[in-house]
Amino acid sequence: MRPLIHRLRGVKIESNVWIGDDVYIDGAHPEAVEIREGAAIAMRSTIIGHTMGTGRVVIGKRAAVCAGCTIVCSSGKTLTIGEGAVVSAGSTVSNDIPAHTLCGPPRIQIYGTVETPLRGAATLEEFRRGLKPLRRHQEVLTPNRERL
Repeated sequence: MRPLIHRLRGVKIESNVWIGDDVYIDGAHPEAVEIREGAAIAMRSTIIGHTMGTGRVVIGKRAAVCAGCTIVCSSGKTLTIGEGAVVSAGSTVSNDIPAHTLCGPPRIQIYGTVETPLRGAATLEEFRRGLKPLRRHQEVLTPNRERL
């Protein structure tokens, strides 16, 4: 049902495409988005085919965009997610993804320690004062003395 609704809005969608819940496909320029045969777009992903002017987003055959991804194309450009490519959950894509590749964001990093929990601070400034940045190569241990 979702592919049909997006087709009616102007999105170019080929056959056997799956679109998950809460997927946002460009409201201002739906015609700037093309989804090829067998592609899948998981829930809560966002596809925007314009930034300061219309561009074009092409999601290739059998490509998979996992949950919570954001795909944004620049004005006058074409952003392509290649055939069979997989974009990992939570990724932000603003450049082409080659065919048959797996891509995703870097792993989460630890930047510092929290001495005043956000939920316990009276103000944001109090929380900020309680942040202590890690020095390079400084080790952080969990309460069970495991390394992170």
